[in-house]
Amino acid sequence: MPKWIDLLKDLTLSNLNFRDLFLLSPNVVFLNHGSFGACPRPVFEVYQQWQLELERQPVEFLGRRFGALMREAREVLGAYLGVASDDLVYIPNATTGVNIVARSLPLAPGDEVLATDHEYGACERAWRFVCEKRGAHYVRQPIPVPVESPEQVVEAVWSGVTPRTKVLYLSHITSPTALILPIAELIRRAREHGILTVIDGAHAPGQIPLALDALGVDFYTGNAHKWMLAPKGAAFLYARREVQPLLEPLVVSWGWQAERPGPSRFIDEQEYQGTRDIAAYLSVPAAIRFMAEHDWPTVRAECHALLCEAGKRIGALTGLPSLSPLTAPWYAQMAAFLLPPCDLDALKQRLYDESRIEIPLIPWNEHGLIRLSLQGYNTRDDLEALLGALAVCLRDTG
Repeated sequence: MPKWIDLLKDLTLSNLNFRDLFLLSPNVVFLNHGSFGACPRPVFEVYQQWQLELERQPVEFLGRRFGALMREAREVLGAYLGVASDDLVYIPNATTGVNIVARSLPLAPGDEVLATDHEYGACERAWRFVCEKRGAHYVRQPIPVPVESPEQVVEAVWSGVTPRTKVLYLSHITSPTALILPIAELIRRAREHGILTVIDGAHAPGQIPLALDALGVDFYTGNAHKWMLAPKGAAFLYARREVQPLLEPLVVSWGWQAERPGPSRFIDEQEYQGTRDIAAYLSVPAAIRFMAEHDWPTVRAECHALLCEAGKRIGALTGLPSLSPLTAPWYAQMAAFLLPPCDLDALKQRLYDESRIEIPLIPWNEHGLIRLSLQGYNTRDDLEALLGALAVCLRDTG
């Protein structure tokens, strides 16, 4: 029986409130799961068990058991994502995944990387960095809001394709606006036109179901430490087998030209990067098991219903339209809402100082947004606290 199953014997704690299963401070109304996630207490205990096991015999753990441990963790994650385990590797975060791909692809002067104006700033910087060095161009294609239909988004993005487009880079769920983009049709079109697809799925795993093989994407990177509830520093990079030879190691170590080759050059070069703590990776199966034990599809559905109610009430408070229809397929457990003109930094600080509400306020395309994340530990009381505090603050600034 796999070691991690033994560590999960006390994982089912359904008699407790979900908030009690997390390590979050009881003094904070935490509505910002989207930024850094939050790990359940039993999963965090598994994580600490792995760290302790590493420290008790580091040479055995990293020198002799590393390959088997990582393979087992990849197999569980692969089954969850709908891909073969040897087509993905563990990495610290999705930004690392974007960097691996961006720095590997053979971009030439004049080539274009097409993205939207809804992308995550750190990953935009990675692409711009690479494009500046190669003489390529990073193109931000606007998707105007509010959006009304998936077809509208597809056509808005595709109108930016030119004969020079070599890469289509998209977020599955956008960071500033929290929209679920209709990536399947865009991936299909890109494949037909010989354009490589790179998807930033930082917010997708654990928030929406995934079947990466069926999606047909070339490269997909996602976080396990956000909506999948794993410890910080657990993410993955998937590469379709036919395009894996394009990738180079971001860190060159013993996996390059390995003396004892593993399943593939992709695994060898990307997985072993010298001494590092792999406990977060090995804890991902525990996080997947936690969600299964606690009927996470139902938890997600309840969070989505509360999010839709929140959107309507925030819209009534501000008098501003939603960025898209308040329903699937646009949102799951996270959404962003327009705010009237105000000092975003001051408003965010006041929400925290006066009401202990942790929530991001985001400047985007000359708009001010408040991004609300709802996870299983959130309650209606959290929503009421936000609406009450926001009403007071907006009245004072108006």
